[in-house]
Amino acid sequence: MTADIAISVGPGPARRDRLTRRIRLLVAATISYNVVEAIVAITAGTIASSTALVGFGLDSVIEVSSAAAVAWQFSAREHAVREAREKTTLRIVAVSFFALAAYVSVDAVRALTGTGEADRSLPGIVLAALSLVVMPFLSAAQRAAGRELGSVSAVADSKQTLLCTYLSAALLVGLVLNAALGWSWADPIAGLVIAAVALKEGRDVRRGEGCCALPAAATGAAPAEADACGCRPGCDCCG
Repeated sequence: MTADIAISVGPGPARRDRLTRRIRLLVAATISYNVVEAIVAITAGTIASSTALVGFGLDSVIEVSSAAAVAWQFSAREHAVREAREKTTLRIVAVSFFALAAYVSVDAVRALTGTGEADRSLPGIVLAALSLVVMPFLSAAQRAAGRELGSVSAVADSKQTLLCTYLSAALLVGLVLNAALGWSWADPIAGLVIAAVALKEGRDVRRGEGCCALPAAATGAAPAEADACGCRPGCDCCG
């Protein structure tokens, strides 16, 4: 028995427009929150002489650059233009991951080998706890919209937002242990683990540049080797 089976890749035009608007709003919310987060973290870190808090604030700056790259991609109204910007956006997101990994690694080593001790910071603890609530929501919402839309860059940026959640958890643990028990080494150790995760995510994003069958998805016909997300086998570009 033979039959012609139409393979549908990606949402229809109306749904695609709604998802695009949703991603724009989520990216705008991510940028706005990270700007406030950066100001509060760097200020509180400077007052408390906390390298962890200052590093967390600089991570927020990197998050803004990544989200801004996705915002630039989705600022185009034409679907074809957004797809053309995909690879450039992916490169920016990947570089942001690598920059985050490099900074956190250097900052963690400096904290472990340094002689200064950070003071306790109640604003830092409150900020880290708040980020643990806000960031997972933004990440999950953008990831879901990006996957349905078939946007590798939107999914990649959502992973970086999720990484910020891990960094928030590490920061919270470090600040609490430092304030309660004086264990100043707890946060930089967790930072080294997060740096390794950031490096892996950056490598995955870079590999994803050549994995997603975007031109085929744009025409509505999936190549034989593509999966449901439009990715070739073995690729994690759509998460």
